[in-house]
Parts: sequence; structure tokens; C-alpha cells
Amino acid sequence: MSHQQTDTTEAAETGSTVDAAHDVLVVGGSGVDTIVRVDSLPVPLADSVGVGPIHEWPGHTGGNVALGCRALGLKVKFLDYIGDDWIGGLVRDRLTAGGVDFETLVSETGTRRAVNLVEKTGRRMSFHDARDPEHLRMPREFYLPHLERARHVHLSITNFTRFLYDDIEALGVPVSTDLHDWDGLSDYHRDFALRSDLVFLSAVGAGERIASVMREILREGRAEAVVATAGAGGSYVMSRDGSRTPRPVPATMPPAPVVDSNGAGDAYVCGFLYGRLAGRDLEACARLGAVAGAHACTGEGSTALIGRDALLAAPA
Repeated sequence: MSHQQTDTTEAAETGSTVDAAHDVLVVGGSGVDTIVRVDSLPVPLADSVGVGPIHEWPGHTGGNVALGCRALGLKVKFLDYIGDDWIGGLVRDRLTAGGVDFETLVSETGTRRAVNLVEKTGRRMSFHDARDPEHLRMPREFYLPHLERARHVHLSITNFTRFLYDDIEALGVPVSTDLHDWDGLSDYHRDFALRSDLVFLSAVGAGERIASVMREILREGRAEAVVATAGAGGSYVMSRDGSRTPRPVPATMPPAPVVDSNGAGDAYVCGFLYGRLAGRDLEACARLGAVAGAHACTGEGSTALIGRDALLAAPA
């Protein structure tokens, strides 16, 4: 399936060229979140708990990055496996509404899902459905033409995307990934951590060890920079050509009351990539990421997508 959008990217701002079909090629990681609002986390141990209306929000990390980058005016292509089911229909409808150019293959195991418990402050606990079979691979003839036309690739940490790295490296296309709450120990994330040029992760996974995990990624892998997000605590940047001490970037105050932190990390990635494609330095990119992430917290279910004008107009 393919859906085309009209490009609105301004080449002067993003640095895009007429030869690049995609500013950002996003691969993998779509699905649907079921949002359950609770009074507090952890939830009480009970047979039944009354909650507010339960909503289904399509997106997930890959879909959110594709939608967020597109909302910023970037030319986006999205590739993934999606089930031939009503859940998959929600994902396709949202990508279409967001103007994302996407192509999908049918997943025999259905569309990925997650159940997210969200408390009053916006903090969440996510139960993620990892239903892709271990043997699943994306055909080379499906993804390679898009790799060849991309300025930047962002890989979600779905298992099949790790097998694209050889072709990405052969083409010399910059690649990023988001390790989410990696603790620095799980082998599942290691390929993504060590084979990406730009690595995002949440500081919550490694806790007090986050600085050493960032250093390990730079020391053992190919990353030029590692970015650790810490929610209201801001974010930290560490680069290969700089000090191996994480450089702090403060969080941005949300422009409205916090509703839901779902998608805030994905929005941060979008703001950061926008800055990177425009040639800004790492700290400036992190500030744009913080603005986008804060904005995302003001809407339900990763629906608050910041536009380019609002991103660039926000105070640094």
C-alpha cells in the first residue's frame, strides 16, 4: 500500500536537495495504544477499578516519528509491517490524515498494540505487545529503493529493522534509533546502539549508570552522538568529538497543562532531527527536541504534533 503527500518542506531551512526523495525514512514501529487513565501509579490491587473513557490512539514510536517529522514539514517515507485488521486500519488512517507517504507489508500476526496506564500528572506505564515473529524480515527489494533516496534513516527497534544496517552502512546514509528505556545490558538493543550514527535513549532505564552507558555506546559503536532524555529533568548530550561528560540541556515548559506523556520522547526525536537536518549543532538540536517533547505532553495519546513555525518560535 502506498500513500503520497504533497511536500511542504522549505529547502533553505532543512537543507534538503532536489535529489533526495525523503528527508527522513522511518522503518518499523507502528501500532495502536489503548490509553487507560488512572488516579495513580501503581494501580490498586483490586478485581475491578473504575476509570474514565478508554481511547485507542494509533501511532507507536515509528508512526509517531513519521507523523511528527511530517508535521514539521519534512519529506517523510514510512515502511512497516501492519496487520490486515481493524487496528491496522486505524494506523493507516492516521498516517494518511497526517500526510505521511507510507508503504506497508501485511503482518500475519496482526498489528502491534500497547496498553498504557496514564495517571493525572501525565506519567505512564506501558504494556507493549511484541508480536512480530523472530523470523520476520523485510524484503530487500521493498526497502532498498527508499534507502537509496533518503537523506536520513530512523530505525525503530523492531527486530526485523536490525537487518537493514548492512545496506544503510554500504550506502553511507546517516541512521538514528531510539533505544527507549535500555538498561545498557540487554543484548536485544546492542545492534541498534552500536550501529547507529545518532542514538537516543531514556535515562530512566540505566538510572545512575546512564553516563557510563552513553560512553560505552560512543566507545564501542559508530555513533557521533548519544542523547539521553530525562523528562522534566531535560536531556543530556554526549558526542564523539567532545567531552565524555554528558552536557545538560534543560527541559522546556509545556505551553499548556500536561495531559499525557505518551509520544513525548518520539516528539523530542522529531525536533532533534529537524535541527540536525538543518545543520544545527547538537545543543541547538536538543533544545528543539525539548520544545517538541514539551508540546507533545499537552494532548492525548501523542496527538499534539508541533508545527515548524511553533517549533522555531519557541523560546530557546
